[in-house]
Amino acid sequence: MRDERIPLRLVALTRNHNPGSGKEDTMGQSDVPRGTTGAGSGHTSGRSTRCIALIGPFLSGKTTLLEAILARTGGIQRAGAVAEKSSVGDGSPEARAHGMSVALNIADATFLGDTFTFIDCPGSIEFQHEGAEALTACDAAIVVSEPDPKRVPALQVILKQLEDRGIPHLLFLNKIDACTTPIREIIPALQPASTKPLVLRQIPIWENGAATGFIDLALERAFLFRKNAPSEMVEIQAADIEQEKEARFHMLEQLADYDDTLMETLLSDMAPEKELVFSDLSREFEDGLICPVLLGSAQNGNGILRLLKAIRHEVPFVGTTAKRLKVENAKSAAYVFKTLHTGHGGKLSIARVLTGDLPDGATMTGGDAVEERVAGLFSLKGEETQKRGTAHAGDTVALGRLDSVRTGDTITTEKSGIVQIAGPTPPAPVLGSGIGLKDRKDEVKLSSALGKLIEEDPSLVIEHNKDTHQVLLKGQGEMHLRVAFERLQRKYGVVVERQKRQVPYKETIRKAIEIRGRHKKQTGGHGQFGDVVLTIRPQPRGAGFAFDDTITGGVVPKQFIPSVEIGVADYMKHGPLGFPVVDVAVTLTDGSFHTVDSSDMAFRQAGRLAMSEGMPKCQPVLLEPVMAVEIAVPSEATARVNGMISQRRGQILGFDAREGWPGWDVVSACIPEAEIEDLIVELRSATAGVGTYTARFDHLAELTGRLADQVLVSHGEAAE
Repeated sequence: MRDERIPLRLVALTRNHNPGSGKEDTMGQSDVPRGTTGAGSGHTSGRSTRCIALIGPFLSGKTTLLEAILARTGGIQRAGAVAEKSSVGDGSPEARAHGMSVALNIADATFLGDTFTFIDCPGSIEFQHEGAEALTACDAAIVVSEPDPKRVPALQVILKQLEDRGIPHLLFLNKIDACTTPIREIIPALQPASTKPLVLRQIPIWENGAATGFIDLALERAFLFRKNAPSEMVEIQAADIEQEKEARFHMLEQLADYDDTLMETLLSDMAPEKELVFSDLSREFEDGLICPVLLGSAQNGNGILRLLKAIRHEVPFVGTTAKRLKVENAKSAAYVFKTLHTGHGGKLSIARVLTGDLPDGATMTGGDAVEERVAGLFSLKGEETQKRGTAHAGDTVALGRLDSVRTGDTITTEKSGIVQIAGPTPPAPVLGSGIGLKDRKDEVKLSSALGKLIEEDPSLVIEHNKDTHQVLLKGQGEMHLRVAFERLQRKYGVVVERQKRQVPYKETIRKAIEIRGRHKKQTGGHGQFGDVVLTIRPQPRGAGFAFDDTITGGVVPKQFIPSVEIGVADYMKHGPLGFPVVDVAVTLTDGSFHTVDSSDMAFRQAGRLAMSEGMPKCQPVLLEPVMAVEIAVPSEATARVNGMISQRRGQILGFDAREGWPGWDVVSACIPEAEIEDLIVELRSATAGVGTYTARFDHLAELTGRLADQVLVSHGEAAE
C-alpha cells in the first residue's frame, strides 16, 4: 500500500481530451456552451474552471462516478474500483481500510476544452462537514443516489443543505442498470426529499427487465449503453414513443411553471423550440428553481457523456458563485475549505479562488486580519505537491504555510482584509472517547497532534473535563472517532488508547448535622491549634455550595474565617462517596483559638477535619447528570426512538414536527448522561444513518439502589 501522506486527493489532470467518436459525442446540444467567458486559466477555451461537488448518501457511488468521469475525459487510462482499492480517490490508508470516503477527493478534468474541478465528498453523515465546507465555494453539485425510495431520508438531508445555501444541483440516479422499478414510480417516491421539482430529463429503455439505455427528453433521442464506452444513438422504438411523449410533456409542464412563454406555447398545443427548452433547463437550474434528474451507471461508465455535457452547458461560472457569496466586487477573494498538515511540506490551505488573481508569494489577509506571505502555490497530484504559477478566478489550489489561516476563512490580497463568507457551522458532537497515552513522554507530541487534527477537521472537538480529569475526543460517530485515532497514530506517530468516557457524577447530603473539628498539634516551639463548630445542611438541587458564619464575640478571629472556608472547600472536591460535593451549605457557628498556636493553616485543617467527620453522618447520596436531549428523526422512526428513550431510563417530554423538515419529528426527552454514550449508534442504525441529536446538561438527579452500587464499585476500582 502506498504511503498516504496527504489524505486529500487532488489530482491535476490537464490533458485536453476528445472523448471519442461515438455518435453521442456529436449529437445533441451545441458544443458552444452558454454563459459569459470567465477569467482565463490557461485552458483551451480560455474560460474559468468550474468547481462541482459530488455529494450523496453513503455507498451511492460518488467515488466510482469520479473514476468514470476521469476515465471518460482521458484523465486516467481506465476507471479504478473502490472495492479493489485502485481508485484515484479514497487513497488514504483509512479510506482503503474501511472501504469508504473519509475525506475529500479532488480531481481536475478537461472536457471539450473546458476544465472542471470535481470534489468527491464523503457520503457518511459522520464525515459530511468535510463536504459542507467544500460546497461553499462550489458552482454546483451533482447529487448521486441509487433509484431507491429508501434513500429519501438521506437525500433529504443533503438536498435541504443545498437548497438552504442556494447551490444549484442536479440528481444523478446511479446504478440504473440494476433497477427493476419503473422510473414513473421512482421519481414520485423520491420527490418528498426535495422542495424543488425533480425534473426527469431521461427515461430508461428497458429490455428483459433491465435498463439498457435511455431516451433524452430534451433532445428526443435514444441511446443504448455500452460498457465503459460512449452510448450509441439509435432510433426511438415504437413501443417507447408514447411513454417518451408523456414524460417529455410532463418535463415541459414543470419548466413552464417558471416560463410564461413556454406555458403559452404548450397551451397553444404547439411544439416548443429546442433552444427554448434548453434555455429554460439552464436558467431554472442556475436559479435553483428545479432539480434536474439524469440516469446512468458509474460502474459501467453509462450516462457519463450526457452528464458531462449537461454540466458543461448549464453549470454557472465562478462569477455567479462569487455573487452568491457576495464577494463579486472584491479585488481578490479565495475561500479556504480544507486545511492539511503534511509530513514535510508543512501546513497547506486548500482554497478556491473566487475573484481576481493569486500569485505565488502574495501577501494574504485572513479572518484574523493577520498578513501572511504565501510560501508556495501548488497543485496537488496524488500525495505530491507540484509548484505552479498564478492562480486565477475559478482555480482550486494549495497555499503553503499560512499559519494563521483556518478552514472557513476568506482570504484576500487586499491589506484591508475582506468580509468573511458565512460558512457552515460544525455540527455538535454526538460521541466522545477518552484519550489515553501508552507512553507519558508523548504528552507534548499529543497536544500538538490534536491541535493539527482539529484544524484539519473542525467537526472534531477536544474537551478537558474538569470533574473527571479526562481528555475527551468528541466527534460525529463511531467511525469518525475511529478514523481520528488511526490518523493520530499513522500521521503523527502518537500511540493512543481509546478509553471509556467517564460520567461526571456528583454527591450531596439529605440530613443536616452540627459537628466540631479540632486540629491540635504540638511539635516544640509554636504548635498548631484550630477549633471550629460547623453546621452542615443540604440545599435545594442546583443551589451549589454556600458558606457563611454566625461568629460573635471573637471566638474565632475574623482573619481565620476565610481559612475555614478554604478547608471546607478543599473537602468538597471529594466527598464520602468519592465524588465532588454539591448543594451543601456550611455555617461556622462556634470555635476557639490559641493566641500563639492558631494560624490560617490550623483553621484550614480544622475546617477540613470537621467536614470529613461530619459528612458521612449526613446521609450522602449519589447524583447523576441528566441531559436535555432533542432527537431529530424521520417520522416513521419516532416510535422506535420513544422505545430507545424508555430503555435508557429517559423521560419523554413530547415531540413535534421538525420545522422546515417535512416528514421529520423532533423528540424532546431527559436522559441520564450515563445512558447516552452509544445512543447515536442505535439511533443511526434505526434511521438508515440520518438520525441525530443534541444534548445539554439539564439537572442532577439522585441515583440509588443497584445502579448506584455499581457506580461506587467501579469508581473504587478505578481509584485503586
